[in-house]
Amino acid sequence: MAKCDEGYLCDVCGNDVADLIESDLYLRYIVGMLDPEVLHTTPERHIRCNPELAQYIVADDFEPVFREGPFDKRNLDREFVRQQETLFTRGWHRLKEVAGGNLPIIEYPLPEVLAKIKSVSPGID
Repeated sequence: MAKCDEGYLCDVCGNDVADLIESDLYLRYIVGMLDPEVLHTTPERHIRCNPELAQYIVADDFEPVFREGPFDKRNLDREFVRQQETLFTRGWHRLKEVAGGNLPIIEYPLPEVLAKIKSVSPGID
């Protein structure tokens, strides 16, 4: 099977990341952790397969993820945790929005992330 026919396989569990709303890659892109130029070269994984990130999504429609160990948010600075929860929860809601639409990929990020991309990338309107 050609690589492009395999779909996007999670680099943690090996299973297909079948839906955009499961994509750690696109969630990280939406919140500004990934430049659009590296989307095609960055490994994919399920959001839940990245508990360091998933633990910060606080939404009724997202089952909480707990990360044991030194990166467990329950052991981190409260202000940092609040900021991360705000960012990743907003990102999760944005991911669900774009999953149901026909937006170009460049328009997926949160508004402040998109503004930053446009400021450093001539030709993107």
